[in-house]
Amino acid sequence: MIITVASGKGGTGKTTVAVNMALSIGGTSILDCDVEEPNVHTLIHPETTTVSPVSVPTPSVDLGKCTLCNACADFCEFNAIFVGKTVLVYEEMCHSCGGCSMVCPEGAITETTRDVGLIHKSNVDGIRLVYGELNVGEPIATHLIKAVKQEIDENGINILDAPPGTACPVIETMQESDFLVLVTEPTPFGLNDLAITVDVVKELGIPCGVVINRAGIGDDKVREYCKKWAIPILLEIPFSRKIAELYSIGVPFVKEMPEWRAGFRRLFEDIREVVKND
Repeated sequence: MIITVASGKGGTGKTTVAVNMALSIGGTSILDCDVEEPNVHTLIHPETTTVSPVSVPTPSVDLGKCTLCNACADFCEFNAIFVGKTVLVYEEMCHSCGGCSMVCPEGAITETTRDVGLIHKSNVDGIRLVYGELNVGEPIATHLIKAVKQEIDENGINILDAPPGTACPVIETMQESDFLVLVTEPTPFGLNDLAITVDVVKELGIPCGVVINRAGIGDDKVREYCKKWAIPILLEIPFSRKIAELYSIGVPFVKEMPEWRAGFRRLFEDIREVVKND
């Protein structure tokens, strides 16, 4: 089972929900797909990790064979290749599709590899942790997210912590999920970003539910929105100084407030029932 925890904006508490749910269930894999700023490990604290680089294919042009025909540049919709008096390859814009080498009539384009980031793997307290770390300055996160998702345990429970927002990295993370947990807060900003995320989820056709974090502030418009669109509210986490203080020192609140483990287990059971009947 693949459960992705997402939110329309940063700072709503999706990592908090993902980590506390994983610890409450136990025996899960948690994969941090927020590769531009991973932080699951700051709450789980692995003592040792295995680290491996992730590379992607990038075109290399043999100028001795190239006739400057422009076929590669015409093909590339991302403008990663420019043909003028010579050929320029903009590696950071390349999506590694390999199309340019296929359309080159002279066979002048081959592929080399380029490192884009790292994958860290560890086991902590019965939790299998995998997270990606994108190289500084690397503009395309989806290559590394795909590599992180290759570590999904097909026979187990996988909790994916998605990047914030609704752009390509989020879509890449959500795809192939069995259920989406959308974390929001009861504020006008929270509602606005939740509505945008729900529109994306509808396009993907994946069942979803909402967790309201910092419940008790703001108003009831998030609840009214969920009722209107028949989106289940799976859990409400109160606006709590203690929870915030625990987060600030890197402690998942179920460790110090064990009564919350039952709530997260019920959340998981509700998700499992939906997935079973979907």
